[in-house]
Amino acid sequence: MTQAAVSFAVRKLEDQLGVPLFHREHRSVELTEVGERFHADVTVGLSRIHKSAEDIRTKGREFNVTLAASTAFGSMWMLPRLTRFRADLPDIDLRIQTSMRDLDLDEEPIPLGVRGGDPASWPRYHSVMLAPEVVFPVASAGFVERRGLPERPEDLLTLPLIHLEEPVRAACDWSEWFASAGVRYSAQARRLAINDYVLVIQAVLAGEGVALGWQHLIEEQIRSRALVPVGRHVLYTNAAFHVVWPRSRELNAQARRVRDWLVEEGRRNRQEEQVLNSDPAGRPDHLQ
Repeated sequence: MTQAAVSFAVRKLEDQLGVPLFHREHRSVELTEVGERFHADVTVGLSRIHKSAEDIRTKGREFNVTLAASTAFGSMWMLPRLTRFRADLPDIDLRIQTSMRDLDLDEEPIPLGVRGGDPASWPRYHSVMLAPEVVFPVASAGFVERRGLPERPEDLLTLPLIHLEEPVRAACDWSEWFASAGVRYSAQARRLAINDYVLVIQAVLAGEGVALGWQHLIEEQIRSRALVPVGRHVLYTNAAFHVVWPRSRELNAQARRVRDWLVEEGRRNRQEEQVLNSDPAGRPDHLQ
């Protein structure tokens, strides 16, 4: 509102009340005694209106819980589990908010997030592990049928490699994977590089080449054989993916239920992986 509009509204209010609310001097205004009393009463009234509005707004969000995560985690880990989530927590509306970078939950009205790395790097957050970081090359079944499975890690150097160029989050790359296998890696003259992991996996499924696969994200495609592990070398980075929440505020009851569900789902999934890895008949090729 303009200053003139405010002055007009105040004078109109004074006309309606029949008393002046301000002492108007040459270059200053002060509340009259009546104006000060009216200001105090109006402040109390507005505060009550504000609190009532907040209560209504909070009540409407009582069963909404937002989870901040990468697009890859949201689409490849969370979405396949939504049916089970809805069955286990039918009264909670889950909102998955994806972003290119890890959001600062202290600054955002978001209770929970998923992060990969070392919890020592997040001193302002509580954290519980969901999945260890396990990385191995994968290709589509059709690609493997055409090109065969390499015997040694260095044999992958002759295959078209698809690269994830993560713009913000730190991520294992081909040079790190080859180094862990004791292989010297030189960048290929022609390569396909993509900055979104979901698109990387789509390119692999389309038969464009071999990419690094994060076990906790691609487990469904591995089980269905849409993706095939290429070679036998697996990189265990000693890092992990965690559900996190700020130390600066308490989680409400619904957010705690979602956190506990995520933690239990991660534990259950790790147990399934252990059973699978202990059964040679059901083991993926890369763990045989």
